Amino acid sequence: MYTKNELLFPNYAIPRLRDARGDAWGNLVEHVMALPETHEDVLAFMLMMIRINGCLPCETDSYRAMRGCAMCSLQTLRRFKGSDDDLLRLYNQALNDIGLHLHHAQPVVMPIGMMAEVV
Repeated sequence: MYTKNELLFPNYAIPRLRDARGDAWGNLVEHVMALPETHEDVLAFMLMMIRINGCLPCETDSYRAMRGCAMCSLQTLRRFKGSDDDLLRLYNQALNDIGLHLHHAQPVVMPIGMMAEVV
């Protein structure tokens, strides 16, 4: 019944947000849409949306989750009281946070025996 519900903002919902705000917002969405989903800019966009949507406490049986992430995000952006510049500042903060995490994260080291299982 809930197999299509996401618990965190998904990459595939990004294009639906293109026209939710003004030109600055639309330019950011277009920029992010053109990148691979593992790019730092895309991860930062997703992190920003997770933060402003309040995805972490979302439950799979909640009204928001049942409507889907794209609809929840559109509603959040429409209700956002700040300007597009405020959203861009939130995006830049998320970009900074992603950069800090990626540059300070320790590489994952797998024992040789486990590598055979992964391949």
